[in-house]
Amino acid sequence: MKKIDMFCHIFPKSYFNRFIAATSVKDSGKRVARITRLHDLDERFRLMDRFDDYSQIISLSAPTLELMAPPDKSPELAQIANDGMAELVQKYPDRFPGFVASLALNNVDAAMKEMDRAMTQLGAKGVQIFTNIAGKPIDAPEFQPLFEEIGRRDIIIWLHPARAANFPDYLEEKRSKYEIWWTFGWPYETSAAMARIVFSKWFDRFPDLKVITHHLGAMVPYFDGRVGPGWDQLGTRTSDEDYVSLLHSLKKRPIEYFRQFYADTALNGSLAGTRCGLEFFPIDRVLYASDDPFDPEPGMYIKENIKVLEQLNLPAADLEKIFHGNAERLLSGKAKPAKA
Repeated sequence: MKKIDMFCHIFPKSYFNRFIAATSVKDSGKRVARITRLHDLDERFRLMDRFDDYSQIISLSAPTLELMAPPDKSPELAQIANDGMAELVQKYPDRFPGFVASLALNNVDAAMKEMDRAMTQLGAKGVQIFTNIAGKPIDAPEFQPLFEEIGRRDIIIWLHPARAANFPDYLEEKRSKYEIWWTFGWPYETSAAMARIVFSKWFDRFPDLKVITHHLGAMVPYFDGRVGPGWDQLGTRTSDEDYVSLLHSLKKRPIEYFRQFYADTALNGSLAGTRCGLEFFPIDRVLYASDDPFDPEPGMYIKENIKVLEQLNLPAADLEKIFHGNAERLLSGKAKPAKA
């Protein structure tokens, strides 16, 4: 069965040579610099050849551009990354049927221009947005012009978590320990960003907003009782904000908005987690993904995520949707033009 892997990461060679190999990075940045499949196409293609009728939608790997360079330099990183990914898609369309544009959101004006260039000139399928912008929430006022344009033009968002060890587990500590910032911090980041989107009323303003949440909606499916009946009581636990009025102003129950997100299956081969996610999200909003190449051994996540889906005894039509049908429908859409 055909498979389109909707959330895979890459470093175009020119980007890697200038900004990763030649830069001193630490923590997860140090790790990605050592994963050769991120930039070595021969190695990547050998792995992809192990899977029949398999292709990848590519997006830039972390570190985020906002942390890589100041506002006057980061737009150049985005341009080089997007040019590199567009070139790969043009050269290897069967391998890479599309790419996701990177934006440097510490310079919103430049990000707006780069998004338009990537969508209209380079043929990007959407944009990758991280769950916080150098520590700032994605619904902060300074980012509103960008998200207004994304919503108006019906541009797909690939939502990726971002958190590092400098985000402590406890207020009295300076750093997170034991990589808790990744294991539990990243799912929290995604869930928190989803909540900010919901309660900022983006879905009310843009009912067709398309946001692909990494890792099958993160914490949301498991905590549907809190997202559902729990958030139906929004405001009852808060004294200094009028969240009750906010709740009443929403057009739907909070949980209904959360079901409007798209979710990929990149759960590191978790059978229980995948089952939970499929019970929460409508089948038309679930997309196969592997998070390649961040597995402990080459091809493990591609293989295991396929295996998990095939073990669930889903109807053939549903499996077709997850593996490629839903992706093809999303990717075939055309973003509206920019305002003249």
